[in-house]
Amino acid sequence: MTEHPTSHEGRQPVAARSQERTRPRQEASAASAVPQPSVPSVPAAAQATVPSAAPPQDPVGAARREGDRLRFVGAATRRIARGIDLDEIVLGLCRATVPTFSDAILVYLRDPLPVGDERPVSPFVLRLRRTDRLRLTDEDTDGGGTAGSGIQLSESEAGRASGLDPQTDVMPAAQLCEVASGGALSEVLRGVRPVFGDSAAARAALPELLGDEMTVPGGRRAILAPLRGRRRVIGSAVFLRRPDRPAFEPNDLLVAAQLATHTALGIDKAVLYGREAYIADELQRTMLPEGLPQPTGVRLASRYLPAAETARVGGDWYDAIPLPGSRVALVVGDVMGHSMTSAAIMGQLRTTAQTLAGLDLPPQEVLHHLDEQAQRLGTDRMATCLYAVYDPVSHRITIANAGHPPPILLHLGGRAEVLRVPPGAPIGVGGVDFEAVELDAPAGATLLLYTDGLVESRLRDVWTGIEQLRERLAATAQLTGPDHSPPLEALCDDVLDVLGPGDRDDDIALLAARFDGIAPSDVAYWFLEPEDAAPGRARRLARRALSRWGLEELSDSVELLISEVVTNAVRYAERPVTLRLLRTDVLRCEVGDDSPQLPRQRRARDTDEGGRGLFLVNRLARRWGATRLSTGKVVWFEISTRP
Repeated sequence: MTEHPTSHEGRQPVAARSQERTRPRQEASAASAVPQPSVPSVPAAAQATVPSAAPPQDPVGAARREGDRLRFVGAATRRIARGIDLDEIVLGLCRATVPTFSDAILVYLRDPLPVGDERPVSPFVLRLRRTDRLRLTDEDTDGGGTAGSGIQLSESEAGRASGLDPQTDVMPAAQLCEVASGGALSEVLRGVRPVFGDSAAARAALPELLGDEMTVPGGRRAILAPLRGRRRVIGSAVFLRRPDRPAFEPNDLLVAAQLATHTALGIDKAVLYGREAYIADELQRTMLPEGLPQPTGVRLASRYLPAAETARVGGDWYDAIPLPGSRVALVVGDVMGHSMTSAAIMGQLRTTAQTLAGLDLPPQEVLHHLDEQAQRLGTDRMATCLYAVYDPVSHRITIANAGHPPPILLHLGGRAEVLRVPPGAPIGVGGVDFEAVELDAPAGATLLLYTDGLVESRLRDVWTGIEQLRERLAATAQLTGPDHSPPLEALCDDVLDVLGPGDRDDDIALLAARFDGIAPSDVAYWFLEPEDAAPGRARRLARRALSRWGLEELSDSVELLISEVVTNAVRYAERPVTLRLLRTDVLRCEVGDDSPQLPRQRRARDTDEGGRGLFLVNRLARRWGATRLSTGKVVWFEISTRP
């Protein structure tokens, strides 16, 4: 039995309800037949995010627009927050808003930007930092096609005007704007909240910011949004829409406020981060040696790598310190931590090590004094350190260790060995004696000092890393053959390649020393009794050595300088005076005595009979100096062997 639909409990018949459902569709079809203005199409993502204006009486459409608006704000703020430096944050704002929220954007920032609590400089100047806008492709403007069907996002053009003409850049915006105190722009910036371009405040402020030649679309198609950081206004952003696009709605002011707030806070943090990174870089640069010395008989190379780009400063350091007697001290250390505090402690320990090295103390004594210094700095100031002294004349090296990874010696034939050095306790433990060992340092061998960041990571323990490093050195040496050592700089680069991707958790300090040594035939050594005849005997001995080396042309100047230095040494010495000549690329003369008083150059008066010896040394020698030792002092000078 068939039943006709009827009303139940006050309901309308089905046919009546069907007619009411079809009536809105007919009205919409009739409305679509009316010609509409041509609106450039927006990419699908933009259409889904910022819908076209809908009748205000449509609650479903309003709710959908509000949901899309919230989703857009969330996505845009996430994109802005991804930036870590100033340019990335501003670029994130531009790419997030164009074309989704606006057709063009201009970002002005204070110049210069204040950092933290710094008082901003006067006058208040805004500089155009970046612009972005929509452009039409050529095929879209030749006719035939729908205008705007090929809208593309142009490259961001810092410093260029961003007009709303889709084909040409006309009406350029001002590059600089000096904000007048009490002016319209100053009042808008002080108010912090975004304003529409057709408001009374914005109509006066926008020409001041953009310049008189920049045309701003009429109606609510422009928003001026101040950028306020934590403490002050740091710039402004201008959002623009073309006349053929729906105008901004009142709720879009809230969107602009959110974007401006997130951008300003991000810029504040980026400026602070940039300052911190600059301080860290400068601190690390000053803590490490600017360049390595070029001591006689040894070649040096070094590397330093921070733990990460975001942790550029750490506690690792290396150093090479020339010592009397053509020796050199090689130092590498590691303070616990990766912070400014670690770097500051490292700097103090490095300075202490340099001072102790200048006193020519034995390696174990240097570590003992470093341990005492670390305890004075604090109870939790701990570090590892390895201190070695290489003598190119005796071809020996003395090493003392304070809890540091052992060095590796690469021999000329390609054999690599981990040196057996007493491990010792870390610096800062206190009450521990340090041991030193003396080992052979054959010519052509390479000593590698490093920190644990090179051999230890989450993927391997320190001893596994040391063995891998030893094998890598041996394999590298095999490539150059048994009679040639690998180039020192290339060897350092190859050593760092032992680290795999993501296999580095700590900063790395690396110091490589190639031992060339000084041949016994290039060394002459004598003892002179502290008597009046000593200067004359010193001149005769030097003359014979120079003749044997074929350097007779240097005899006059060398004899004169040796006579002056030995005369000064004999005057104060109580024990025999030492005289040593070393022939390398220069001729080096060293005179030692048991008096700790260092000579000082002074200007002699016309009536003085003495006081001109060091003046002659300073004028004739290539370099000269004096070093205090635990047993006295050494005065040395160098003369070039080449004319």
